Amino acid sequence: MDFTISPALDQLRRQIAAFVEERLLPLERDPASYDAHENIAEPLLARLRAEARAAGLWCLQLPESRGGRGVGLLGMAVCYEEMNRSIFGPVVFNSAAPDDGNMMVLNKLGSEAQKERWLDPIARGEVRSAFAMTEPHPGGGSDPAMISTMAQRVGDRYVVTGRKWFITGAGVAKHFILVARTAEGAKNAHTALLFHADQPGWRIERRIPIMGPEEHGGHCELVFEGLEIPAENVLLAEGKGMRVTQTRLAPARLTHCMRWLGLAKRCVEIATDYAARREGFGVRLADRESVQLMLGDLAMRIEVGRLLVAKAAWALDRGERAQSEISMAKIQVANVLHDAADRAIQINGARGYSKDTALEWIYRYARQARLVDGADEVHRMLINRHLSTEGRSFWSWPVGGAA
Repeated sequence: MDFTISPALDQLRRQIAAFVEERLLPLERDPASYDAHENIAEPLLARLRAEARAAGLWCLQLPESRGGRGVGLLGMAVCYEEMNRSIFGPVVFNSAAPDDGNMMVLNKLGSEAQKERWLDPIARGEVRSAFAMTEPHPGGGSDPAMISTMAQRVGDRYVVTGRKWFITGAGVAKHFILVARTAEGAKNAHTALLFHADQPGWRIERRIPIMGPEEHGGHCELVFEGLEIPAENVLLAEGKGMRVTQTRLAPARLTHCMRWLGLAKRCVEIATDYAARREGFGVRLADRESVQLMLGDLAMRIEVGRLLVAKAAWALDRGERAQSEISMAKIQVANVLHDAADRAIQINGARGYSKDTALEWIYRYARQARLVDGADEVHRMLINRHLSTEGRSFWSWPVGGAA
């Protein structure tokens, strides 16, 4: 792999970094910048989104033909790190979950008519979206084959009954991608369908309280009581819901990692700055071996995460599935984000535990990283499945020009 980036991509990265430094970081210290759920307040967000779009820092994940920058996944890895130096960053640039993953899957699998109706309004920042797959027990969670929400075909429509929960952003979303069962069994039994929030036959049961700060729209429990979805709103094809799911989750897991790396680096930055200034018993914290070991270890582990993300992004850009590469990146980055926040708080002492820095916000947010888009244990099982199947070739080198 060649780790050099083009001058144009570096210029874009620098523009994003300057926007974050000048426009976003100062806002984190102002309580008026936050809504009731500890995310950026909507009126402020609208102004900043307009600025970012005017500056050309908008929808990096989409091709230029759909209003994006078309930088590819490797380019996104470079830029998303810079975006998430601020806790407000990704949503300002229209690169936050769940819209980020939803836009990518709609762009890849949607028909032109579906892109115009369901994708373009998200890309323009006019609406938000949600991906409704996870269900309460005994429905589907980490094992999507257990999905029990039913979409029964009746003429030219599907009638949906069932329940979903922990659906990120559902409280403000207008465009939904719903994964439901359309047949018995495990193979070709699920379908992805598109619906609008204003359609009757479904409701939000509750916004589920969580440990950390929330995305706009929260994490909601949804009940479907006869929602009717026209057959033209099937994404890809009936029975291809699992393919839609994997097409969405593969890059979305990776973009999570890209953003988390930015937050982990921010934690190290805050800790390093404080350690350089704070003295105890006549010695700067930065001169204490214990602090040096903590920061050096974090720097190494973050770089390991960056390399894993870069390799997985490179593979996806080449058209590979990169399942084990994405799982490795997801485990590594989720854990180093949590540890970076924890150790940065430890170095900052009471200051780190307070709201004087972003550390306590990041710490509470970070715990979900080991759960969302598949728990660590599920990804380790997947890696082992590839290892068992591939044997020694699991560690093979890709050969240029090979078929």
